[in-house]
Amino acid sequence: MTDCLFCQIAAGQLPAKIVYRSSDIVGFHDISPQAPTHILVIPIKHIASARELQSGDADLIGRMIFTATQIATDQHLDQGYRLVINTGPQGGQSVDHLHVHILGGRQMHWPPG
Repeated sequence: MTDCLFCQIAAGQLPAKIVYRSSDIVGFHDISPQAPTHILVIPIKHIASARELQSGDADLIGRMIFTATQIATDQHLDQGYRLVINTGPQGGQSVDHLHVHILGGRQMHWPPG
């Protein structure tokens, strides 16, 4: 989708601080971090939200989670981190492209908000 911010980042049309890239997944630093480490992991394929996932996307979402854990290790989040997928406006999703937040570098609280 040409008007999707994350599709443009994945295509290299918008700048981002990329920490990971494969043929189907990109990881980059959030421009509005909510923790000392705040990285987003997205599929290159446009999927609007978790609500739009199809059964054929199961391997992709699994690779996204696995990639997020690898990135967390690379970022030295040895004391722990949080993985978050916001879905829909009431779930806190602000960009309509599926993404996993990696949040770390500080104590996380529960409930999250």
